[in-house]
This record gives sequence, structure tokens and C-alpha cells, in this order.
Amino acid sequence: MGIKYMKHLKFFVFLCILTFTVSCGQQKKYVQYKVKEGESMGVIAKKLDMKTKDLLRLNPDVSRNPKVNTVIIIPNKELKKIGTGKDNSNKDITLDSNSIKEGAETVLISEKEKQRNLLIEKLEKEFKIHEVKKGDTFFSLTRFYNVTRAELITLNPELSEGLKLGQLIKIMPVSAVFEEEDFIYKDEIEEGVSIKAAIMLPFRAAELDSLSSNEIFRNSKLANIVTDFYLGAEIAIDSLRKQGVELNIDVFDTGGKSTKINTIVANNNLKENDVIIGPLYSEEVEFLAEKVNTSIVFPVYSKNQSKFTSKRIIKTSPNKDLFRDKLLEYIEENFNDGNIIIVGDGKANSNYSSNKIREILKSHDSINSVHVIMPKDGYIKKSKFTDVLKPNMKNVVVMTTSDNIVVASAINSLISLPKNTTVNVFTFDKISAFTKVDNGKLAQLSFTYVSDEYIREDSFKAMDFNNKYLAKNGVLPSYYATKGFDITYDILIRLASGKSLKSTFEQGYSYRVESKFDYTGKLFKTTENKGLFIVKYNPDLTLTRIK
Repeated sequence: MGIKYMKHLKFFVFLCILTFTVSCGQQKKYVQYKVKEGESMGVIAKKLDMKTKDLLRLNPDVSRNPKVNTVIIIPNKELKKIGTGKDNSNKDITLDSNSIKEGAETVLISEKEKQRNLLIEKLEKEFKIHEVKKGDTFFSLTRFYNVTRAELITLNPELSEGLKLGQLIKIMPVSAVFEEEDFIYKDEIEEGVSIKAAIMLPFRAAELDSLSSNEIFRNSKLANIVTDFYLGAEIAIDSLRKQGVELNIDVFDTGGKSTKINTIVANNNLKENDVIIGPLYSEEVEFLAEKVNTSIVFPVYSKNQSKFTSKRIIKTSPNKDLFRDKLLEYIEENFNDGNIIIVGDGKANSNYSSNKIREILKSHDSINSVHVIMPKDGYIKKSKFTDVLKPNMKNVVVMTTSDNIVVASAINSLISLPKNTTVNVFTFDKISAFTKVDNGKLAQLSFTYVSDEYIREDSFKAMDFNNKYLAKNGVLPSYYATKGFDITYDILIRLASGKSLKSTFEQGYSYRVESKFDYTGKLFKTTENKGLFIVKYNPDLTLTRIK
């Protein structure tokens, strides 16, 4: 089932595009329901005569104990009615006339469950909390929440005896949770919502029709990118339909660069769409923005995207200058005293970044000195660092170079410093030069970088997506498959609220499997995504999001 299976699957996608345009809807099998006081997902599942895990799967962003008035998705069927069996005689059961569906009879609510929910509501005012689930360990919890075992035991002394299934534990005070989480966009689905969207990608089906699947995917990087993106988007569409969103999706093959976009615009009423995802080429996006009065989502990064001017275009990939700004903002906020060294390579881009960073950091009150180091004969000697690094002090090294040799020589010099000289290495973009360095060396230096992707493989979102993708396609998702899911799901779930896309952007950021979408836009200007992470290597080679 591995690579060979995937090539055949991707080839099948091309054959489908060759013969027809995908356009489909779905009858509404699910409805919205607003959680009542005292109800947990378990209680609601019991009313619906379904398993709790199935209800949670329908609502992946909802906890087992949602707050009152949380809107969830449930199957469109009658509630389980009260019978006359022995269960109705239990003393800890009370009757609640608030039913999920109008006309249903009264349902059972556990008094113990009600008290537990009240306790959760009280705790959440002061702490971020977690309910211990099957499979939870101290290791998984400390990685997931970025806390130590000692910190957990301090807040929860009973944990010294170990974790217990169903136990409620305090993770951290609310004040310690990322401030930005107060401004996270909350997904909501308007009842009866219907969305019409188009996906435009350069499958080049007609051009590649005569080639075998091996020839297509061995020789064309673009074919892999496009097909993976589409397969990820399919998972997003399936997921939303299962949540009750009626979707009508048209898929267009834009062919080679600027070869078919004119025909597509001329022969289709694209103005009827609520959104268009694609095309992949920047010139096609600009052309399309002049022809339709519809939001156009540009799903990849292009060096030309800074030239976009149309208010209809939504850029999903942050501009590269934002990476540098994000890193500088972090250093300014967290650097109180110590020593800063900038490592460049003498080339134009590196010099520009080095001068910009030096200028901004030197203006900071708490930063006394900023040194710039350049290579000699193509590499950097260890002595260049020992001349400016200070023992028993915080030393920060910012790399502005993409040169493989300069990066490698600098890292090798820094890991061999005396024990009393510690260094943290930062860069604003982890380009290919750093991927060629051993991760163990990067971890030694607490290597920290800015990224537009961050994934916790043990998070529910990641595991859920990976499992669905694996079940459908026979392999785990690639980077582009995950991007296809994230971008498509985020745009469509926002539209499912019944509001305009731009109004949802004003309601907060969103986190998906590996992406953060923080859209900002000025009146009559292109909308930009400023969603970036700051990620650090841990000694065990795992990654932690620190911002």
C-alpha cells in the first residue's frame, strides 16, 4: 500500500478531473443544538442514543464538558425518549424538560454530572483545566501543554499518586495562558446554511493524459503539490458535510500557466460563488480578481504576492518581512539584559536584514551592544564568536544567512564553546540551510525560529486529520495535503457562520492542524494572513511553540 498505491490514487484524481467537474451537495443530516446547563457531551449522547466518542467526533473542537450555550452539531433524529424501565428509578437522576429537538419528551440528567459541570465552570474561572482521558501520561500532558511535571503536581498535589481516568486537573492559571487565546475565532454553523464554492488548481489533466502515473509524479513536482492539496481539501469538505454544512463545490482544472483561465471565466458564472480557492499562479489570481466580485483565496506563497492590490484577494501565506518582524518583537519583549550577535554572510539580502535588526535592537533601552559577525574565506571561525560572547551571561545569536557553509560553520563553532558560555540561536526563517544541520546540534543551542506551520502530532486535531487521510488515501498526509485541509476548512467553516468572510476575520485568529490564520486587511486593500509561530527545539529534539 505505500508509494505505489498513492501514485495510483493520485492518477485516479486526474482521471476524474478529465471527465467531469466535481459538483455536489448533501441533504442536511445534522442540526445545531445549544448546550443547556448541566449537560455534558456524554449526557447529550445518551439522549441521542449514540456513543459519546461519535458525538465528539462530530464536534472535534468541543470539550467533553462544554459551557452553557455552546453550539454543537447533532444527528437530525429524535431524542431518546424516557421509557418505563428500571433506569428511571435511580435516585440521582432528575428530569429536564429542555429537549434537543422540539416535540421530544423529557430527558434524563444526572445530578452528579450537573455538579461536576458546575465544578468545571468554577475552576475554569481561575485555571486552564484538563480531564484525564484513556492514554494520558505525564509525558503527553507536559508536551501538549508545555508545562513540567513539577508544575502539574504543585497545582494538583493528588497527582503525586498518579493520574486517574476522569480526573480533573489544573494545568496553569488563566493568567499564564497565551493572551492571544482570548481572541481565538470560535467556529459556529448557522442552521440551514448553504455554501457554493469553486476550487481552481492546475491539474493539467489534458496535458498529462497520455502519461503513466509513474511518469507524472516522478517528473512533476507541481502534480504532487496540486493533487496533495486537493486530497487534503476533500477531507475538509467531507468533515464539514458531516457537521451539517450543505456544500456545492465546483472543481476547475486551470491547466498550464494562463492557458485556460480565460475560458473558465468566459464559460462559467463564477460570480455565484461565495468564495473561490485558487488559482495557484499569481498572475491568474490578479486576472480573476478583475473579472469577479467574489473573495479569491490565494493558497500558496509567491514572491509576487506583495504586489497584489485587489480587495478581493485573500493571501493565506504571510509575507516574508513579517517573519523578521515577529522575531524582533519576541526578542524585544523577552530580552532584558545580555549580549546580541548577528551572523550575516555579506550578501545583499543578509546585509539588509542584519542592518535592519541591528538598528531596531540598538534602539531598545535594555540592549547595550549588538555585534555583527561576517564570514572570512566563506566560513566563520570559532575565535570570531569567543571575541564577543560573554561568559555567565545571556548570549543571543541571530542568524540572517541562508548560506549552507556559513550556517554549518557557525553552528559547529557555537556548540563547542566553554561550559560557562551559553548561547541561544535564533533565525526568522528556517530555510534549507538549517534543515541540513543535525537536529541534535540545534537542540543544544535551543534553536528558535519563526514558522508559518507548527504541528503537535499528539494533538486531537492532528491525529483526527491524519487518521481520516490515512483511511481514505492509504498514506499519511504531506505538507501540501495538510495545507489543503487547513485552508479549505478554515475558509468554509467561517462562511458556515452565515457571516461575510471579512467580518469573521475581525472576530479572531484560528488554529487548524498546522496553520494559524490571523487575517488583517485595510479598506479596499488585499487581506493578509499574519499568522506565525515561534518554535523552539527542546533537548529531546521535540518542538515547542513558545508564541
